[in-house]
Amino acid sequence: MTPLKTLISRQIAATGPISIADYMTLCLLHPEHGYYPTRDPLGVSGDFITAPEISQMFGELIGLALAQSWLDQGAPAPFALAELGPGRGTLMADILRATSKIPGFHAAARPHMVEASPALRALQAKAVPGVTHHDHIDTLPELPLFLVANEFFDALPLRQFLRNGDQWRERLVGLDEGGALCFGLAAPLPLRALDHRLADTTEGDMVTLSPASEAMAETLGTRIATHGGVALLIDYGDWQSAGDTFQAVKSHAKTDPLEAPGTADLTAHVEFASLARAAAPAAHSRATPQGVFLERLGITARAQALASGLTGAALDAHIAAHRRLTHPEEMGTLFKVMVLYPAGTAPPAGFDL
Repeated sequence: MTPLKTLISRQIAATGPISIADYMTLCLLHPEHGYYPTRDPLGVSGDFITAPEISQMFGELIGLALAQSWLDQGAPAPFALAELGPGRGTLMADILRATSKIPGFHAAARPHMVEASPALRALQAKAVPGVTHHDHIDTLPELPLFLVANEFFDALPLRQFLRNGDQWRERLVGLDEGGALCFGLAAPLPLRALDHRLADTTEGDMVTLSPASEAMAETLGTRIATHGGVALLIDYGDWQSAGDTFQAVKSHAKTDPLEAPGTADLTAHVEFASLARAAAPAAHSRATPQGVFLERLGITARAQALASGLTGAALDAHIAAHRRLTHPEEMGTLFKVMVLYPAGTAPPAGFDL
């Protein structure tokens, strides 16, 4: 039993079952035993690999897309170039490298990162010297905001609800008769925040709410509507939540989310519709498949240019990386991209309405 599992079990025994959101918060962010504060989870030796770690092409294209939006909005200076949940800083480093020859971009850019993990902050500072770190997006400067959040919203705490007639039963984490952590259901209650899901769900369907995600999307939308900029939100998920997508990943494989709290990454599919609603008054695009988005930005041409200097195993790895980012059976369809941008302006490159 992990130390965190002991703490959670004692808490439940004393005060009763807890929500999935509370469980995720403890598992991921507990200062002594939480997943993110205590490790670098990325890479082959970690638990998962994100798109920026797969290929430099991802960050390069994201950087050029942000720069084009910056130019389209009149090249404001200064501006906040920000990332939520930046991992090792690879994406921001690639963005800055790809945009180094765009006149005025680096002189106007002020790099900022929102990161909870001390271990990852240290790596990010090495990758992007001079970056300013934040605990929360609320402290980002009141400037035009050009932001990317790649695999960030999937790890924010969420609540799960099972439809019961015209009411909802919340899924909770409790203890079974033997004292082991287990899932259970609260008594059915009406829930105004889910009234809109009564039209597209039936008895027994499971849906999610993520107040933390919606609060962050509201902040981003307000900042962009007020000061200008764009926010690229990239994650796996769908327009609306459907079914039980709550999962734990350890050593690149799915595992029981209740088995060893604090030692595995906990995530769930992102519901982009709730982010779009919360982000008003900013405009938003549709949730575009990642493969389609990257192809519109020219990833195949970039891949061909890079491949011209490669042979053997390096070429094979390069081809595999392109496929992993774009192919429908890899990340190309599962991952979606949505952009927030000022209302009344055209959507940025790579998107349509």
